[in-house]
Amino acid sequence: MAPQKGKQGTKGQKQIVEENAATLHFYRNMIFGANGLYFLLMSFLSDGYSFWDIVLFLFGALITIACFQFMNFMAKPKFSDTNQLLDSGVDLNMESGVAEHVKDVIILTSGCQVVSFFTKYAWFFWLLVPLKGFYYAWTKLIAPWVFAPAPEATAGEEKKQRKFDRKMRR
Repeated sequence: MAPQKGKQGTKGQKQIVEENAATLHFYRNMIFGANGLYFLLMSFLSDGYSFWDIVLFLFGALITIACFQFMNFMAKPKFSDTNQLLDSGVDLNMESGVAEHVKDVIILTSGCQVVSFFTKYAWFFWLLVPLKGFYYAWTKLIAPWVFAPAPEATAGEEKKQRKFDRKMRR
């Protein structure tokens, strides 16, 4: 497919609602699939559950369900009394939006759950979430504020500074 030239087309509200429903359906199936696969593998192919298996499974399930509910809340459309679409909600497929980061957490957690059947060290991949959060906080909030250049003096401040300098020379 050849790249488009010019401005990217905008989506209609009805299209956003349909795509959000498809996205939520996909991630719901991913969560159920990962939780179900982990449960089945651990139940039938493992020696049993250890305390940490249960804790980490519940932790992963809680995280993925919370992320899914947050995405569901963001994408909830608003309808009028006559069933006319008033607001489509947030576009979950928008690039560089909050939903993209939430989807990343769901994917990472689901992957950790499935791979952790083979090695318990797979849960350490979940440490990528706070590292990514710190990276974004540093690059988007902290570093621009800390390393921002000093503000330029305005005309009023320059006048006050000249007056102060004249007083000091007397």
